[in-house]
Parts: sequence; C-alpha cells; structure tokens
Amino acid sequence: MGCIESMKYEIILRDASFRECREYIRTNCREYIDVDPGFKIFEKHIIGVPPISIGFEGDVIIFPFTKPCYGTFLMKIEDRDEAERIRRFAVKNTK
Repeated sequence: MGCIESMKYEIILRDASFRECREYIRTNCREYIDVDPGFKIFEKHIIGVPPISIGFEGDVIIFPFTKPCYGTFLMKIEDRDEAERIRRFAVKNTK
C-alpha cells in the first residue's frame, strides 16, 4: 500500500486529541476495535495514546492518523481488503 495521503480519504476531525477520536468512533460506529500504538494500518504504524480505537462502517475504516508537524486527524478510507485484515487481528466491540 502506498502513502495514505495518495489514497481517497475523508477527514472527519482535524487537530483532534486521541481521546476525541476514540469518543467519536465509540459514539458513531457500531463496530470498532481497540489497538495498541504500533498497530499497522495500510502498512503504517499507528501512534497515539492507548487504547486507540478503529471504527468500521462496512468496508470503510475510521481511524486516527498523526502526521508529525500537522497533528492528529480522524480519517475515513474505504478499503475492503484492509478492513478484513484488521478485523482478523483484533478483538472487536459492537453496540
């Protein structure tokens, strides 16, 4: 997988804290998982304050992404293969 910035994505929150991202995901996604810092998504290690929540809306993945010098964003990207891969490696929570 290439650079996340070259993918088709939508930014949900800008300059967000990890807590704000986690609360958004847990409030707005019926399905989500919690991972530790270092978990790979789109071949990139996620950094942040644990637990880091990743949400799903079908094949859409909602996750916090930190870019040094730019801050943390809550992003959503549709990718069926990556959504399936993440679901296989983590314990999911549902509402």
